[in-house]
Amino acid sequence: MAMKAALALAFVVALTVPLDQLEGKGMAFRFPLFMLSAAIVPLAWRRRFRPYPATADVLVVAPFLLDTLGNLVGLYDAYDATDDVLHTINWILLVAAFHAWRYRRGGSAAAMSSRDAWLLGAGIGALAIVGWEIAEWIVAETGAGGGLALTYGDTVGDLALSTAGGMIGSWLGVRYLGDFSVPSGATDLG
Repeated sequence: MAMKAALALAFVVALTVPLDQLEGKGMAFRFPLFMLSAAIVPLAWRRRFRPYPATADVLVVAPFLLDTLGNLVGLYDAYDATDDVLHTINWILLVAAFHAWRYRRGGSAAAMSSRDAWLLGAGIGALAIVGWEIAEWIVAETGAGGGLALTYGDTVGDLALSTAGGMIGSWLGVRYLGDFSVPSGATDLG
């Protein structure tokens, strides 16, 4: 809950305090989309599962908080590598969230080899960044985001770094969030 409150507070500041580092960052456009991250796990959960998947919830919100704070304190303007570093870290967190959700109850969701689970998570991460980049392109083309200046090099870099982050997040999720035995004859990532 603290992570969600921090995200909401960061947006209150971003939307009410005129800061130079937020010019052209589309904070008003981001607000509803980023706050949606705080509702994804509770909406999917709806008390059907016990216990509440708190790890998945925190891991889903964290990337949006990091991005918002990075903009709020001017990291993107001060350090060129901020976007690249956060693309990698954020996809580590998002794909780990996918595994935290998958493994929340064990059972059939965990009944696959760790190699297959890793590939599934890495694939989900790769698809997610493709979707994200398409959404950024639409925002840039329509002008809805307040002047996103996207380049082909930036897009390809984001695809590569986020996919790598997704692969790392999938490995970490399988290794540290998964509690399952590997079926006989299956490959383990160990």
